[in-house]
Amino acid sequence: MHKHALLENFIKSHPGEIGKVVDFNPGIDRLFKFDFTASNTELSPENVNDTEKFSIWVSKKLADNNCRYGIGGYMEHRTLYARSELFNTGDEPRRLHLGVDIWAEAGTPVYAPINGQIHSFADNNNFGDYGPTIILKHQLGGLDMYSLYGHLNRESLECLSVGDSIAEGQQIAVFGNQDENGHWPPHLHFQLMFDMEGCFGDYPGVGRYSEKEKYLKNIPDPNLLLQFSEME
Repeated sequence: MHKHALLENFIKSHPGEIGKVVDFNPGIDRLFKFDFTASNTELSPENVNDTEKFSIWVSKKLADNNCRYGIGGYMEHRTLYARSELFNTGDEPRRLHLGVDIWAEAGTPVYAPINGQIHSFADNNNFGDYGPTIILKHQLGGLDMYSLYGHLNRESLECLSVGDSIAEGQQIAVFGNQDENGHWPPHLHFQLMFDMEGCFGDYPGVGRYSEKEKYLKNIPDPNLLLQFSEME
């Protein structure tokens, strides 16, 4: 059976083993769906390139819409990555966002949604990068899967060891601020992978659009776990 189908079947058949990633309460919280494609003409390149202005824009959007959290981004073709040279090398710039972003205040707690263990962690300290990053390994029946948490605060990496067991519902980190999270408005980059492809403490969160089909095979939709779509 296809790995994506195995994952969907596991989630459907083990609802009690799937927990939260953030403290989203569908009874009182609302989600704002961000659009960072070229069709969003409201967010100017000037604002995107200035992290402080970008952060103010994101915070205002959430406040104006009475939303504690914003969400979006899976396989979204984003122009905003032009702000960082990290994504502009080679013949084709990287613009395809591979995970889901959850936007909220710095200090927002992050939880492991499934039992697992620490696969790796690192501070990817470049402008536009993940900043502090944790990757967990999960065994779901006969399926291996990995979850990545990027843009954390640096304290989240303290006292971690590869192989440490992590329980579903255990707090593993908090959102970092713009001075430590790769110079982004505070948010969590949440991504799932079936194969780490030899990566340790990092895995691309932005890819080339021409490689979308390749990434789709290895990176399932994080909304399968988040199950936010039914709450929007």
